[in-house]
Amino acid sequence: MKQLNRTLLAAMLLVIMIPAYTFGMHIMEGFLPFKWAVIWGLVFIPFFMLGLKELRKIFKDSPQHKVLIALVTAFVFVLSALKMPSVTGSSSHPTGIGLGAILFGPKVMAVIGTIVLLFQAMLMAHGGLTTLGANAFSMAVAGPFAAYGVFAIMKKCNINRGICVFAASAVGNLVTYAVTALQLGVAFPDPVGGIGTSIIKFLSLFLLTQIPIAIAEGILTNIAYDLILKNSPEEVGACETK
Repeated sequence: MKQLNRTLLAAMLLVIMIPAYTFGMHIMEGFLPFKWAVIWGLVFIPFFMLGLKELRKIFKDSPQHKVLIALVTAFVFVLSALKMPSVTGSSSHPTGIGLGAILFGPKVMAVIGTIVLLFQAMLMAHGGLTTLGANAFSMAVAGPFAAYGVFAIMKKCNINRGICVFAASAVGNLVTYAVTALQLGVAFPDPVGGIGTSIIKFLSLFLLTQIPIAIAEGILTNIAYDLILKNSPEEVGACETK
């Protein structure tokens, strides 16, 4: 666990210290029309409240998981800060949400993802406060629920654990961007084809960069999961039985 702590801390410092041009994380500050920024914020709030309740329960019943929660948060922060420009007003990047969803369930990730997005918006100028609801819904709600669902189904089918972790994290990444494409599509409908055409256009542009990123994220999540499993097998077992 100490070795994993040092690795993640070093990676975080590296990401923070390396200068990068900002293209926005998911959807950049001020890009969404006010109406849609408010709507996605309202849609996200109930999930955030459920996440807070679940997180309090974990801290009360299993205080030993606090370190693991911190590691999961650091993993999300590091991976989601590695970005490349994509569709105007947004960017492509890993999300890191699969690891936490597998270990603690999807509800907790609503809180962890929001904390990460807030820090990146305020400290690194990635994303923004006006688009926080939309970004958090896609990365901290839709992605984690998809990742958790894939992992749970594949695990019940007795599929190799490594394949389960890889598939869950990759699908969570792709679903995050599918929802982002939906958010952009409904906010900026195509003048001719309408919302449906706009969603397809955004989705096709995202997938060009996001498919290889999702594959890489699946591999990195597997590495992190294996490190945690080797250092704290009891904690991982306790998490997965819940």
